[in-house]
Amino acid sequence: MENFSRLEDLYVSWNDKINVISRKDISSLYERHILHSLAIAKIINFRPGTDIVDIGTGGGFPGIPLAILFPEVNFLLIDSIRKKIKVVASIVESLDLKNVATQHLHSNELKGKFDFIISRAVTAFPQFVKLSAGKISAVNKNSIQNGIIYLKGGDLSEELKGFEKELTLYPIQDFFKEDFFETKYVIHYPVYQS
Repeated sequence: MENFSRLEDLYVSWNDKINVISRKDISSLYERHILHSLAIAKIINFRPGTDIVDIGTGGGFPGIPLAILFPEVNFLLIDSIRKKIKVVASIVESLDLKNVATQHLHSNELKGKFDFIISRAVTAFPQFVKLSAGKISAVNKNSIQNGIIYLKGGDLSEELKGFEKELTLYPIQDFFKEDFFETKYVIHYPVYQS
């Protein structure tokens, strides 16, 4: 709880120097960024030792809130924008999050395999699936199949065409009642290894 309570001051301070969160959103940090990120925890309770990469972490979402909630889970937060990763690394250090590593990296440069790839609306879902190819571990440790957990909003019918049979769509308004979540979803796309 202490780490969650410290997030606002850290982000406000950094946002004055480097715009990592939209200026109009900073006053809604807990709802639009932290709570939104934690919607993932409504579909899975990550087991200790789970390896997660947050691709295109931006200001550290959803990675930082999830890393606070799951201190025994390993998180790698990557972004192609150096100044954003600088902010994320500083916040991780300020909170003394031992379970988080950060890297200035493009997704195509990412090495290794992970149990889950998480992200928040980095690109259209089909493109995100492509850039995640070959990065998912075949060994399952959790209650849901390894794969992609993606936060996205809006009308997703066109974007998810061809994926409907494989993915599960969780409306966030089923978890949180704030108006902001009315058209937001957690998408779980399992990746089966052959």
